[in-house]
Amino acid sequence: MILDHIGLGVDDYEKAKAFYAAALAPLGIKLLSDEPQSDPRFRAASFGESWDEARFWIGSEGATKPALHVAFRAGSRADVDAFYKAAIAAGGRDNGSPGLRPHYQPNYYAAFVFDPDGHNIEAVCLKPE
Repeated sequence: MILDHIGLGVDDYEKAKAFYAAALAPLGIKLLSDEPQSDPRFRAASFGESWDEARFWIGSEGATKPALHVAFRAGSRADVDAFYKAAIAAGGRDNGSPGLRPHYQPNYYAAFVFDPDGHNIEAVCLKPE
């Protein structure tokens, strides 16, 4: 593993928290914490499979600029499909429906959505199916 965790600033904390909770659920990633920061005007939420795996964070300090691309590993192509459907239903905008991207690699199956702050969020499965 290269990274321990990544965090994004968001403009509308509650909207972003709800988006990520819904979009990441099909990948087995859940909201782990929702806590105030040292400055009481700010909040942070962590997401992961378990507390010791809190790898993704959002914070209420305002949207990170420029927008970033974050890819989440999916266990199956069906999980990628479910991520896309959940993300769109939660207010994400389409940036590439589920499908193979063989120009990346032969088994690269992914879907892309823009989150409420314009970050490019991806779910990817590299397993052949």
